[in-house]
Amino acid sequence: MSEFLSKIPIYLEMDFVRYSLVAGVLIALCSALLGVTLVLKRYSMIGDGLSHVAFGAMTVAAVCGLTNEMIIVLPVTVISAVLLLRLGKTSKVKADSAIAMISVAALALGYLLTNIFSSSANISGDVCGALFGSVKIISLSKLDVWLCTVLSVIVIGVFVIFYNKIFAVTFDEDFSSATGVRVKLYNTFIAVISAVVIVLAMNLVGALLVSALIVFPAVSAMRIFKSFRSVTLCAAVISVVCVLVGLFITIAAGTPAGATVVAVNIAIYAVFSFVGLVRK
Repeated sequence: MSEFLSKIPIYLEMDFVRYSLVAGVLIALCSALLGVTLVLKRYSMIGDGLSHVAFGAMTVAAVCGLTNEMIIVLPVTVISAVLLLRLGKTSKVKADSAIAMISVAALALGYLLTNIFSSSANISGDVCGALFGSVKIISLSKLDVWLCTVLSVIVIGVFVIFYNKIFAVTFDEDFSSATGVRVKLYNTFIAVISAVVIVLAMNLVGALLVSALIVFPAVSAMRIFKSFRSVTLCAAVISVVCVLVGLFITIAAGTPAGATVVAVNIAIYAVFSFVGLVRK
């Protein structure tokens, strides 16, 4: 342990380590802020569905030979988020069914396109990296970090500015609507923010593990704290700590980044669950 701690200053001198830490902290903050709202609104699985959509869009961008995948991935994921919100409100297609339909279709089509059109010699490795976030977070360029920074600042800014409205819509949509809050508009805001965070989080933990980054910090904080603000702040701290610890373990031990970050989240959840039981 002491040997690992002594190497941290050496790691921090490397550009790719600094880039991954900056991006990881920003993604962690956005995921935690969004996660509390999604868990309380029982939309936690929307992260899983949108991550599959983003994976499908990513494969389309790769097939088209685009160097900047965000041109396709971000708009497609945002549109899908709004569609999921709209479909979930209808009587014909419930929210869980809509998420399952869209996520499975996007995941299957994405993998199919990868196999048919990919020119890579290691298709399985590319798919595994996209799904589980094996190495992408530690291979970010300066442009990727700047783009992540801008999108993260926008997400955090929107959440802070509209905190009271999001709080009201999260807990009671009917009462909020009766008091003049434009519930549909703020639900659309939440859907768009969700899409942006999902796309960012895929760089960290991959498509299949995105929902863990959103859900675990929020649920862990709820084991101890009860107020919305306390849960949100605690979830943000948990998320940032888990990402930093997970990334340092990945860099030092060579483990997959996404799975390592999720494993740290699981450990923190176990600790907070035990503390919660003791307090009761």
